[in-house]
Amino acid sequence: MNFEYIPNGVCSRKITFEINDGIITNVSFQGGCNGNLKAISKLVEGKSAEEIERVLAGNLCGSKGTSCADQLAKAVRKACDEEKRTQA
Repeated sequence: MNFEYIPNGVCSRKITFEINDGIITNVSFQGGCNGNLKAISKLVEGKSAEEIERVLAGNLCGSKGTSCADQLAKAVRKACDEEKRTQA
């Protein structure tokens, strides 16, 4: 399932990825710190939504109260919940 998420409070404008049986692949960010976000995308490739959320949730960028990594954690949680609802 393709998933698109609009992050809040960060420089990136959109996060897209695929989720299949809770596994996240093909993560892509629009906007934000290009090199760092490409690295995050590579590091989370093939990981479970739960693992991504556990590692990235709560990471902050300066005084923003969130970060692109934190927003990705929120996105994968939302996608995982949506995937479960569609499979029920």
